[in-house]
Formats: sequence, structure tokens, C-alpha cells
Amino acid sequence: MDGKQRPEPMSQSIKDRTTKYHTRDSAETMDDVRHEVDRIDRLLVELLVERQSFMDAAARIKGHRKAVLDRPRIEDVVAKVKAECDRQGLSPAIAEPVWRTLIDRCIAYEFESFDRLKPGLDKS
Repeated sequence: MDGKQRPEPMSQSIKDRTTKYHTRDSAETMDDVRHEVDRIDRLLVELLVERQSFMDAAARIKGHRKAVLDRPRIEDVVAKVKAECDRQGLSPAIAEPVWRTLIDRCIAYEFESFDRLKPGLDKS
């Protein structure tokens, strides 16, 4: 070697990790399918980070801890998601439990955020 440090090659370049190469009809191998599923998972994480940021905003805006758990809002969100799933072709057997779990975890996160932002306030 010439003494210069060379970076280790990455298994995939950034472009390879974010570029859509296949559709469900054009994928021919499990590697093709896995690339697209991994790419979609990265996009979902990005969207969830954005959603989580709004849980922090809600915790900051809400005046009382009791306001974090809003059951009518939960049902409104689920109804809107189910309607969108019907329009776009997502199975309700996937959508509803995923969103109910997502909402449950977001509420738990929002409680933590509320407590962190407003320690000792309204611990009922």
C-alpha cells in the first residue's frame, strides 16, 4: 500500500439505497424485492420522524396532560386512514392495526414529551 488511508467501500452507495429500481411487476429476484422494501422502510422512518415531531408540538401546545389522550380524535384518525386505504388499495387488515399501534405509541411518546416540557404540571 502507498500509506494513504482509503475509506472502506460501502456495501451500497447512498444513491443505491434511495433509488427506486423496480415496481412489483418488474422485480425479478428476492434481492430486487428486498431492495425496494428496505427503501420503503427508510422512507417510512423519515415520515415517522416527522410525525413524531408533531407529537412534541402537540405536547407543547396542549395546556393539560388530560388533553393528550383524545379518544374521539383517535377514531377520527383511524376512519380517515381507512378511507384513504380504500382509495389507494391498502388492506384494512394491515392498515387498522398498524395505525392503532402507531397512535398508541405516539400517545405514549406525547405523554413523555408533555412531562419533559412541563414537569409537575397536571400529573393526573
